[in-house]
Amino acid sequence: MDDKNRVVRTAAAQMGPIARDEPRASAVARMIKLLEQAARDKVDLVVFPELTLTSFFPRWFMPDQSEVDAYFETEMPNAATAPLFARAHALGIAFSFGYAEICRHDGRLHHFNTSILVDGAGQIIDRYRKVHLPGHTNHELWRPFQHLEKRYFDPSPFGFQSVDLLGGKIGQAICNDRRWPETYRELALSGAEMALIGYNTPRHYPPAPEHDHLQDFHNHLSLQSGAYANGMWVIGVAKAGLEEGCDLIGGSAIVAPTGEIIAQARTLGDEIIVADCDLARCAEIRTNIFDFAQHRRPDAYKRIAGRTAHPD
Repeated sequence: MDDKNRVVRTAAAQMGPIARDEPRASAVARMIKLLEQAARDKVDLVVFPELTLTSFFPRWFMPDQSEVDAYFETEMPNAATAPLFARAHALGIAFSFGYAEICRHDGRLHHFNTSILVDGAGQIIDRYRKVHLPGHTNHELWRPFQHLEKRYFDPSPFGFQSVDLLGGKIGQAICNDRRWPETYRELALSGAEMALIGYNTPRHYPPAPEHDHLQDFHNHLSLQSGAYANGMWVIGVAKAGLEEGCDLIGGSAIVAPTGEIIAQARTLGDEIIVADCDLARCAEIRTNIFDFAQHRRPDAYKRIAGRTAHPD
């Protein structure tokens, strides 16, 4: 990293499909290959997708909880992911990735859709749990595939935060979070200059199939508007391609604080895109356009925190 200009050379590490029976070791080997490619590009930070270690299992209804739990990790790092941590440490590269986590909180076990941020020394410095869980809880037979995140995961009670890394403030979010303006604003108010967001997004949306042709557009719209309205870098990273019969969009992108896409994936497979992210550029927006201290009016935004739905 260039300390003077606060440039974080960042790689979005898009992943192609992961089969239902693909072992963790295979996914980790693919991640290490991308990590090593990023190292050749002298990258400081590598960002992997949501649920990187497994197929996107919420598309299947599984009444047996033990079958569901087989997709979750009870510790991190563990035997399967230790080689990734070791290789990143040896290369001195920070990284983030998403996985399904079982942990104990407030005296009971929770199932979270989680993303961790690991520094160049191999230490976990941030653990984010997904706030905005999409989908449904019951088996809906009319769907060509399920989206059972609300059944398999608990919503995060922890909210959003940013941590110090590579000379700046970095925060995390996951998939559906990117569609909600509150995500970016909460991160920005915590000081975040960069948001890392992994996603698994089907091209077909069963409740509103008329929007299928807009999936790529809506993905980039969310990332770009969040970046611009909050003056931050946004790194959006897909698990992409035809996974177990479900077509996932790609479009992994690195978005500047001006809302411009600086780099974008060209394929639906394992792919690295790289950009030099100068955190000092956040001031272009935060000083000249969205000066929070001077122009925000939280006294006028009371409905945002006080109401969950539109009025009748």
